[in-house]
Amino acid sequence: MIRTVLGDVSSDAVGPILLHEHLLFDIVPPGTTGDRQAQIRAEDRWQIDYRANECAANALQTDVGIAAAELDHYAADGGSLLVDQSIFGLARDPEGQARASRQSGVHVVAAAGTYVEAYVPDDIRALSSGALADRFTAEVTEGMDGTDIRAGLIGEMGCSWPMTAFERRALEAAAEAQQRTGASISVHPGRHETACAQVLDILEGAGADLGRVVLCHMDRTHPDGSGIPALLERGAVVEWDFFGVESSHYWMTDEVELPTDLGRLRLIRDLADQGFGDQIALSHDICTKTRLRHWGGHGYGHILRNVTTLMERLEFAPPLVAALLRDTPLRLLNLKETPQ
Repeated sequence: MIRTVLGDVSSDAVGPILLHEHLLFDIVPPGTTGDRQAQIRAEDRWQIDYRANECAANALQTDVGIAAAELDHYAADGGSLLVDQSIFGLARDPEGQARASRQSGVHVVAAAGTYVEAYVPDDIRALSSGALADRFTAEVTEGMDGTDIRAGLIGEMGCSWPMTAFERRALEAAAEAQQRTGASISVHPGRHETACAQVLDILEGAGADLGRVVLCHMDRTHPDGSGIPALLERGAVVEWDFFGVESSHYWMTDEVELPTDLGRLRLIRDLADQGFGDQIALSHDICTKTRLRHWGGHGYGHILRNVTTLMERLEFAPPLVAALLRDTPLRLLNLKETPQ
């Protein structure tokens, strides 16, 4: 059973899944200057995309009509379900998500939790771990942001480096909410190479099931793959979610060299050959306008439209392809509760 913004659906009704995307979002860093409403012109689109964090207007997309049209493109490429990990702090819009899902016919899963501390208002930052756990639990079982629209995933729980006291409490709360609801936890780790291990230590200490924990952004945290087997050996799922980003560097810093899509797949294939094929997730983590079809980007269908061809070139076994495109995200999204 999968909890979508339009209600619970049988896992049998779901096809290819994107586990980590942003459909309606405002990820403009607090304090950023610049015109948030500026138009992105075709002649500027490539440069804005290349330095994606430098244009405030690029980091938000709150138009439900555009979101529905992007889901239409995704459906045309064979997509069935998309998880919008725009949690509290990133302009989460449950009603907008529901309208876009209804208009397009694509299943949308919303997310409980909180993003990194800088995006969270003072009254939420002051909450105890127990109060945060109650909040996250209610977002899964009752509804989000004053609606009866419920989340089907916890996260991407935001963590900075070094991690703040609030972010630690929020992780502990996510572990408690997981135990209460059966929902999986997705984590945006800090950029340091030891950040993911720290996250797992905190979650494990708080009682989380690490087999239902997804560590995001392997592309920028462990770009050459080193350090990832140790995370997999602890049972966690690791996620490459920059598919479609074919840049020489991570846009937040020139110091991190990113893999290409083909490079990502080679790392994934090697880890699958080591027996970790069912602990790997992939997505695009689209969080800028310039990566959407409306603004000339690859859109949510890129993996289905293009990356599957690369999988064929690298001779991915059919069971691995099925695990990456559907089976693993389906397992993580299955709440194993009685549908309501």
